[in-house]
Amino acid sequence: MMHSIRQQPFKTAVLVLVWGWLLFLVLAPNLLVVGASVLTRNPSTFISLPLNLDAYRQLFDPLYLEVFLHSLYMAAMTTLVCLLIGYPFAWALSKVGKQRQVLLVFLLIVPFWTNSLVRTYALKLILATNGLLNSALMSLGVTDEPLRLLYTEGAVIIGLVYLLLPFMILPLYSVFDDLRQELLLASHDLGAGRFATFIHVIVPLTLPGILAGVMLVLLPAMGLFFVPDILGGSRNLLVGNVIKNQFLDARNWPFGAAASIILTLTMALLMFAHRLSKRRLGDEDGP
Repeated sequence: MMHSIRQQPFKTAVLVLVWGWLLFLVLAPNLLVVGASVLTRNPSTFISLPLNLDAYRQLFDPLYLEVFLHSLYMAAMTTLVCLLIGYPFAWALSKVGKQRQVLLVFLLIVPFWTNSLVRTYALKLILATNGLLNSALMSLGVTDEPLRLLYTEGAVIIGLVYLLLPFMILPLYSVFDDLRQELLLASHDLGAGRFATFIHVIVPLTLPGILAGVMLVLLPAMGLFFVPDILGGSRNLLVGNVIKNQFLDARNWPFGAAASIILTLTMALLMFAHRLSKRRLGDEDGP
């Protein structure tokens, strides 16, 4: 009894800290962004009254719409490549012994110990005309002259995959690790082959992990503005570059805020789809 009474102030303090963090560092900044998106651009004060939806209408300008669609395409390609690499990797990771799993997961998260900007510059040195990759290809006789790898769409996708691949692998590894082997055995006992078991059993059971990985890769891929700045040049912009330029260069805060709101809503839709898939999977597993 006395122990529970002593714990009460600690629980209250933790709840106050968590809610204070969410209110002042999550909710309040997002409300400020929403407010800025419906105000008017002002050269001297950045934003001012009256309220309007001009920033949202500007999103449908053909110039910006093309950038958004191109950004979505590169983010989708990044997500697809991460899924194609991460799915079999996570599956294989779940099959090894527990000690090796710990080691492999540790190696997977080690790159997070280095700043992503530094790692992107290192990748730039590898993909440069006189970089490590071109030097290796020429020394092996694969090519006679350096390949143009840097400042291309492919370089941006490579950079995004390099930075975001762990975010695809980790949620997939989690669902594979919890996959019930008796369901796979039951599928084989009922006459299903490996491909049919994969399509009708494994993929539906790992769908929450797939959606979680897509959610953790797709939206960040559209917002990592420094990757196109370093690897892609001016023709391979992401939505994050547009937002950064609107806030820092064009000083069009309402438009930058409106673009940020669109990304936030897209994230909310992906989270809703992820939650819906988990709920549907739970209903199917229930009695």
